[in-house]
Amino acid sequence: MTDGRIQLRAVLLGLRIDTRSLDHPDTMALSPLTLRVGARGTAFVFRYGVAVFCDVSPEEERSVIDSLRPNTIEPLDPPEIDAVGAIVRPEEEDRLDPGGTILLKDGAIERLQIVADVLSKSLVLAHHEAQLATTFDRIDRLAIQVKRRGQGGRRMRELVRQIGDVLLIQHRMVGRVAAGDKPDLLWDRPDLERLYDRLAAEYELPERGEAVDRKLTLVSETTRTVLELMQNQRSTRLEWYIIGLIAIEIALSIYELFFRAH
Repeated sequence: MTDGRIQLRAVLLGLRIDTRSLDHPDTMALSPLTLRVGARGTAFVFRYGVAVFCDVSPEEERSVIDSLRPNTIEPLDPPEIDAVGAIVRPEEEDRLDPGGTILLKDGAIERLQIVADVLSKSLVLAHHEAQLATTFDRIDRLAIQVKRRGQGGRRMRELVRQIGDVLLIQHRMVGRVAAGDKPDLLWDRPDLERLYDRLAAEYELPERGEAVDRKLTLVSETTRTVLELMQNQRSTRLEWYIIGLIAIEIALSIYELFFRAH
């Protein structure tokens, strides 16, 4: 891959891919796990659930995905996909042109690993952004229902599930994806840091990662606030029930005393 066009496809297969237990005969590198596919294709497999295919035919891509399924935790059906084209131009600087095509000085495997790293993180961020948008809509509807009806019930259980979803996304972001971290490859190839910085800036990885963190915090706080309001409403109703029972008991006692007196 020293000249011409290169097609890259990032595929989010699931929550996680257990790359350590993968045994592939055509392994080219381990960080990220890089596999030779077919005559000229390459696959980059990331532990946070993404595989990036470079110059791989649809049949070869399906074959690799099938081989990854046993090691994929919580697979997505269907998987999420993002694609981008790259052109090797030795006379150009590494950059992303206005049309969205990535220009590379050469097609060395290390450069493609950097591109794959950025694409994979961008795809995971897009997945979390969509999840958070859906979560916002659900919480908004729940909050409106609580305000109108003042009742919890099944909605309280749904809010608890929402808190669990938010905590899970936070765990994925911090423990696995680390969108703000640079790839380990740059320790050995500092000359590629400029390429990574340019692509990360074009795909707005730092900004999107911070935005997801802020949204996670907001969703978590909002969910907990609505949950506390619902719990307070239930506590208030319980107090009124107790007061009512006490009043009934007092009334019965007064009636019994009055009945005995006559």
